[in-house]
Amino acid sequence: MVGLGTGWILMLMLLLSVISLAIMLERVWLYWSLRDDIEELMRDMGRRLRSGDLDAARQRLEASRSAEAAVMIAGLVEADRGADSADEAMKGASALQRLKLEKRLAFLGTLGNNAPFIGLLGTVIGIVAAFDELSKVKMAAAGASTQLAPEAVMARISEALVATAIGILIAIPAVAAFNAFQRVVRSTTANTEALGHLLLAHLKAVPASAGGAAEAPRHEHGGGGARAKAEDSDRKN
Repeated sequence: MVGLGTGWILMLMLLLSVISLAIMLERVWLYWSLRDDIEELMRDMGRRLRSGDLDAARQRLEASRSAEAAVMIAGLVEADRGADSADEAMKGASALQRLKLEKRLAFLGTLGNNAPFIGLLGTVIGIVAAFDELSKVKMAAAGASTQLAPEAVMARISEALVATAIGILIAIPAVAAFNAFQRVVRSTTANTEALGHLLLAHLKAVPASAGGAAEAPRHEHGGGGARAKAEDSDRKN
């Protein structure tokens, strides 16, 4: 490993940096394609749900490309089965969307944590190689070799330090991107929960309204029967 020098470490870090950059660009494109005005979406859904027009609510959601809309559509599909069914459907859809949003982020987090150590490994290998060159100086008898040895040692040391610097340069953007993307995932999850509570509030209110409307005719019917009995009693008297 020492005989190979730090060249293979530098090539490995170059490959990892290319993969990291590709993942960053792919995630940025995905999050950009899923963007939407969630506040406006919530206002539109509130108006449609209050009016009881579930078809219009679903059409509004299908027009949105956001992950929040995809989760709420799953709840609307099960809305006719009750609030509990809609809640479970949204939980399942939310889990799938979260997996989609967090895809490949583990690579960025792992690279950000370990790239400096990979660079440090290159530094250690370079320092060991430098000491190996230094040992050859003592074994050399020719004066020309003695003159060239310090240059070889310094070259090994500089190559070793470059490996550490490259490792740090790879780690910094990877960690920054990982934290930024995790914030996007948390924000999307919070928006999803807010929209889900809006739908559940509507579904839980509909049975209560229907029950109140059904209760009123029974009271009215009961009152009519009492009046009829009173009239019959008056006629008998």
